[in-house]
Amino acid sequence: MTDKVLDHLLADRTPFVARLAALVACPSVSTDPAYAPGMAEARDWWCARLAALGLEGVREVAAGGHPAVTARWHGAGPQAPTLLVYGHYDVQPPDPAEAWISPPFQLTPRNGRLYARGVADDKGPSLLAIETLGAFLAVEGRLPCNVTILLEGEEEVGSATLAKILEQDRAWFAADAVLSADGARWRADMPTLTVATRGNTALELSLRSAGKDLHSGRYGGVVANAAQAMARLLATLHDAQGAIAVAGFADGAVSPDAAMRAQLAKIPFDVAAHDASIGAPPSGLSTAAFLERLWLLPTLEVNGMWGGYTGPGGKTVIPHQAFAKLSMRLVPGQDPAAVVAAVSRHLRAHCPPGVALEIRSLREGSRATEVPGDHPLLLAAEAALTQTTGTAPLRVRMGATLPLSDIVQRVLGLHTVMFSFATADEDFHAPDENWRESAIPEGFAAWVALLRQVGGLSRAAFLRPAR
Repeated sequence: MTDKVLDHLLADRTPFVARLAALVACPSVSTDPAYAPGMAEARDWWCARLAALGLEGVREVAAGGHPAVTARWHGAGPQAPTLLVYGHYDVQPPDPAEAWISPPFQLTPRNGRLYARGVADDKGPSLLAIETLGAFLAVEGRLPCNVTILLEGEEEVGSATLAKILEQDRAWFAADAVLSADGARWRADMPTLTVATRGNTALELSLRSAGKDLHSGRYGGVVANAAQAMARLLATLHDAQGAIAVAGFADGAVSPDAAMRAQLAKIPFDVAAHDASIGAPPSGLSTAAFLERLWLLPTLEVNGMWGGYTGPGGKTVIPHQAFAKLSMRLVPGQDPAAVVAAVSRHLRAHCPPGVALEIRSLREGSRATEVPGDHPLLLAAEAALTQTTGTAPLRVRMGATLPLSDIVQRVLGLHTVMFSFATADEDFHAPDENWRESAIPEGFAAWVALLRQVGGLSRAAFLRPAR
């Protein structure tokens, strides 16, 4: 038995790709003010498309940062569930542009994939979701449930003003659950649903030893070298085995138990093939140990460090400044502010002599989140994937962070189910970001099935507080 809404979407596949090409051509990089025109271009594109699809109340909403785009259709009535459907239109910078095979803001098909910055994270998956809503309106004149759309413009910079956007317009964004087109599925060869994410927070630090770079012969040995001091300081963050050596870092963290480790061991995953796929030396880890580190344990990573001369040839100077960026992935029970405080105390206590240390927190931080196993939207998503793939999806976790999940839980009391049809190996944030063309029909089928599943539920099924 065919589904007329799905048939409509599949018949529209070529125009869909053309619309996606127009969307990724908007260089909507949120972190760099130079791309402000591209951000505005993407918002204008989305507003026009939402209106053309028949959504109501299309507008921009802002709270001091990049505006979000919102719209809604609430014609299913007060007894039907309301979903807050989420995506984001901002993307990472294309740098280094010279590392791309094809231009980063020009959609390019190659070997069954579409290449462009933001095509997988998150313009393709977001467009899948929105076009599915439009197809229901075009074919049936209604949606199976009430829907409010939220297309954020700051996901790639930590969702800096999303909480304020939601707080200042609570009535508009009130819903029963959040359905996210962002989040990425774990693997393309196995149906999965991500039910938990790690939290995160970040710091930037600098060391200064003098007012300017100094001659290494005239001042070597009598003035501290900021770059060397930075290397010494960062080395204190972990012990010789790589474990985090910051006192208080893991306070409150929920440790994996034997049952969870046994569950991880049952997940089919080839660690050696994974290591080879990213060009890493073999880790020698078992599946359970690998997934435990990836999903269930916190991390403290050096994302970048710099200082001194890094150009061609040599330059015999003593760097007077050095810089580093740190990020931390958090597990349930950890408080981002407490983690930042613990790392800051450690850095100050271990700062080498002869240099001045400055620490700056880069974002408020997000807590780890988890969807209850019996949540009605999660069960509906499982049923939809089972229907469209013929296989019950595996529940997995994600080592990364979706700031939205923590924010909507704190502000609106809602859980988030991720229903993305991007995949983790599609080079998000890197040169040659890509999206499988096969995700288009797969995603259309799953979104249609999921919306029909939710349409069969009453709002009463969702009436319980987030926990």
